[in-house]
Amino acid sequence: MDTNAEKQRTAVDTRIRQGYPAARLARALATAVTHEDADTRARAERRVGHWREVLGAMASGAVTVGSRTPVAGLPAWVTPQVVHGGFATGAASAGGPLLPYELAAAARAGVPADRRALFGHFLTDQGLAELTDLLDRGCYEVAVPEEAALLTVAWLVRAGDRLGALDLLDTLEPFAGQLRFTPRPAGAPAADATLTHRRTVGQVREAVAARRPHPAVEAMNEALAVWNPFADELLAHWLETASSGRVLARLPDDAWHGRGAALLTRYRELAAVHTRCRKHRRPKENQAVLCTALEEVVAGRTPDARAFGLLQHAVDSMVAKRGLPGSAPHTALRDRQASVAARPTHHALAQLVARRLSELPQDTGTPDIDTLSGPVTEEEQRACGLPAGAAVPEPVRRVVLGALSAPVGTLVERGVVPSAEVLAELVPQLVSATTALAHPDQALRALAAANHRAFRNRRSLLLLDLQHQVRVEELPWVRAVAAYRDAGGQAREAARTTLVQLGELAVQGFPATLLPNPLVRELSALAASAGVEAPFVEELAIDIFMGRFSAKFLDAAVVAGDLLGGTLYERYYGIDYAALAALGAAGGVPAGGGTAADRERGRAAKEFGRLCRARAGDAVGWSGNAMVIEQAQILTTHNLATLVVRAGVEPRPGWADLARRCFTAVCALTARLHRDPQGWNTVKDAAYAWRQMLFHLSLCGAEERAEVVAWTEVEAARHPGRAADRLAPALAGLRLVAAGGEFRADGTAEGGRARRLLGRSGTGHWLRQDLPGAARPA
Repeated sequence: MDTNAEKQRTAVDTRIRQGYPAARLARALATAVTHEDADTRARAERRVGHWREVLGAMASGAVTVGSRTPVAGLPAWVTPQVVHGGFATGAASAGGPLLPYELAAAARAGVPADRRALFGHFLTDQGLAELTDLLDRGCYEVAVPEEAALLTVAWLVRAGDRLGALDLLDTLEPFAGQLRFTPRPAGAPAADATLTHRRTVGQVREAVAARRPHPAVEAMNEALAVWNPFADELLAHWLETASSGRVLARLPDDAWHGRGAALLTRYRELAAVHTRCRKHRRPKENQAVLCTALEEVVAGRTPDARAFGLLQHAVDSMVAKRGLPGSAPHTALRDRQASVAARPTHHALAQLVARRLSELPQDTGTPDIDTLSGPVTEEEQRACGLPAGAAVPEPVRRVVLGALSAPVGTLVERGVVPSAEVLAELVPQLVSATTALAHPDQALRALAAANHRAFRNRRSLLLLDLQHQVRVEELPWVRAVAAYRDAGGQAREAARTTLVQLGELAVQGFPATLLPNPLVRELSALAASAGVEAPFVEELAIDIFMGRFSAKFLDAAVVAGDLLGGTLYERYYGIDYAALAALGAAGGVPAGGGTAADRERGRAAKEFGRLCRARAGDAVGWSGNAMVIEQAQILTTHNLATLVVRAGVEPRPGWADLARRCFTAVCALTARLHRDPQGWNTVKDAAYAWRQMLFHLSLCGAEERAEVVAWTEVEAARHPGRAADRLAPALAGLRLVAAGGEFRADGTAEGGRARRLLGRSGTGHWLRQDLPGAARPA
């Protein structure tokens, strides 16, 4: 056994068992006790319960961390309940108390409220007829894959495959009393799979309705509409006693005292109702001075010299600033202020939009965003008093846009999808419908699509020793209908089209970021359905990496070499793609070709791992893992070459455009270091964007590439935070390699003025040399 790998495994196992779960429990406990938000505390309390379950199950042996079958007594196909980090709690996602729809089904069937009894009911003629009706109408939902199981049994029975149905039931029956195998009834069939949305109408309505009034705006409007006019009345009342600008130059009569008392009464009434603006309560403010003096005079007391001076100063200041009440300038000012106060607030308009949203179906998106975000109509003016034509504010419009139901490409163009991670959340619906086209039967196609969507919500487990996650084809109900697939013709072409579409969306929309693992899994599923051999590779977790790679990483590196041999990319990173091709040929027998063939592939994959470690300087520990993984990403291009060579991706803006956008991202990330000196992930992200820039540049023509390289100097100078100074060594290295030069073994050239930009290092990163904490390993 590889001694280094064994050491890595021991270290990982120790971290898993001793540190991570307990640390997450402590963190959740702290949040549950100290956070000021009640909802956040409630969520933290649920996490506390889950982590206690994890630790208890680990201690009792009910859970085996790192295994594909982590829960004792449950096979791999059962969906486990998984918390952050890939830890199973010991419970099944389809287990627990009966849900309301199960209780209702048991009541209708007249059977005990028990899963095994309900399972038995759905195997009767009546139960199978109910399931068949759901299949035909499509009015069901599958939240966890297990809920598709009995629907599959019903389809097999109708198709005449009773032996297949019995075999599936034999697999399900031991868990019939424990797991939820019945589907959830729905009011309508699943929506058009070509349309997707980021948020449901109900989620957006709740978000819009939760917007609170802005305290400063509400206080301002109260001041303009209530307190300023009242201050004018107070001023006018005092001016009745003035002569030559001097207040109380004329003695006030009884009528004046009566009006003054009425003003004071109204002040107290206004102050009790209008509490947002508190300026009038401040003793030194002009309005407070006028009120205080009026109280004295109405009570029959004569203001002393100081109080009289304050009163005179307040009157003089108010007249000098705005003019006499009723004068043309004063009236114009108050009219403008009244107009401002009369404008509908963002909060009022948000409540109107929430009412519009409440009239739509709440559990899906909507294609008609413009109407929801449109101006106030005359009918709405009559109903709620908001002025017709008032525009919905942009912050509210942006929230509503999240419910837009449209093709995923449209969502990317309109900014609804801000990142590759969000794109990965949206594509399972499209991919599920595409891969399900392999089933000619319409009812089975809809069921397969629903099962795929549910399966994509299955959380990944923490796995060791290069084990792979459970795949959808391992589910017993998927295997049971595998013979009814027709993977050729239309289905294969549709899968290939969708593969290219999603690949181009990811590369064009987010050229500077890695493909997230959920998106990689969807692309892999599409490639398999399209019959395309595409070695897509996942981003590996540093803390559980054990120094080894599966054979597909070498396959991906060979694909990259076919595309990038002799290019800027190969020269910049000092790669020998010819040697990698030879290594790939040595272990090039497909997986499953036999024990000897699999051993050859295993040996070649080990050699690939040794090469990555050697390129990382044989670094060890956490930072060593990070450096080794980065070298694997460099050699494979982390799926970019696979998308181009095997999927046939051709971005419409062109490679030069993507290279420019990548470098702009590099500059923005580097500038962020000035504000975030501890930003080690920022350095990593900048280096990843730099690597993707080099990939795109390598596919440009020579003239186009030279233009982009020259442009980088200008672009770097445009960014703040000394971005140009920090990137100067990297740009010098880029110019060096573009001109045919090369780095030394230590990644430097030109006496250290030129450097190869990597994201990870065993010591401090040169991109952060003048920042605090720069010596910490990246």
